[in-house]
Amino acid sequence: MDLKILIVDDEENIREIIRLYLEKEGFLTFECKDGKEAMELLEKESFHCAVIDIMMPNLNGWVLCQEIKQFYEIPVLMVTAKSEIDDRIKGFKVGTDDYLTKPFHPIELVMRVKCILKRYYLLSIDIINFDGILIDANNYSVSSDTTSILLPVKQFQLLYVMAKFPGKIFSRSQLIELFWGVDYTGNERVIDTHIKRLRSNLSDFEHKIHLQTVHGLGYKLEKIQ
Repeated sequence: MDLKILIVDDEENIREIIRLYLEKEGFLTFECKDGKEAMELLEKESFHCAVIDIMMPNLNGWVLCQEIKQFYEIPVLMVTAKSEIDDRIKGFKVGTDDYLTKPFHPIELVMRVKCILKRYYLLSIDIINFDGILIDANNYSVSSDTTSILLPVKQFQLLYVMAKFPGKIFSRSQLIELFWGVDYTGNERVIDTHIKRLRSNLSDFEHKIHLQTVHGLGYKLEKIQ
């Protein structure tokens, strides 16, 4: 299946650069020059992700992002020259999934789009039934017939993704990219800390869930037979 990306920017040369690099990676792209045109296209076509500028005529990126998040279940990457921290905060408040400032390297944009898509669609199922344990993305809860707990967001995301692929080994770098982003510059051992806390919080479910360390490789989640 071709993944369709909506590109919205009033600068034709920016749209062309984004299009060329995304199409080189196999994405199918559609271009719009402003938010109004994008909303009209969204009524006709379905997309997997939108890459949008902020400062555009007719309908700006702030409003467009809000509209997309209200009516269409797709992730958004804002690409903009507005780099002040207040603008970045506003972007996340209106619903953007990531934020990239101009000038940018097209390869970084492609990496961010891929990361957003992986993160978004890994978490797109609301509830996972893990051998009778319900892992609910609606409220970050883990529950059985007798026990229910709420997890911090990062711990829940780690559990959710590993539960979706039981037995699959996830490296620290894979988990960092998924949940901290491709530009994370901190210590990868942050994963170890979250895994340790997650194990502690899941102690009531240890008869069903085994969060295993695979030495030299990473972590995996397995059902206990």
